[in-house]
Amino acid sequence: MSEYTTPSILDTQGLMCPEPVMLLHNAVRDMAVGDLLQVLATDPSTQRDIPKFCAFLGHELVEQGESDGVYRYLIRKVG
Repeated sequence: MSEYTTPSILDTQGLMCPEPVMLLHNAVRDMAVGDLLQVLATDPSTQRDIPKFCAFLGHELVEQGESDGVYRYLIRKVG
């Protein structure tokens, strides 16, 4: 995360599909173009859903990874 802006954090740990993506959709709507959002999740289906969300809406999935059962996604809002 060597970016100029500090990402906001959306913690969806403990929530199951479709809640993490629904909360992500609401959070991105309130962001400015270029803002970063870090999403924390424990639902394995986010590994499929969040990249598809980004691709469908045109947002940049900057990073994604998993550590100790927590999935992390860094998303930049585009246009």
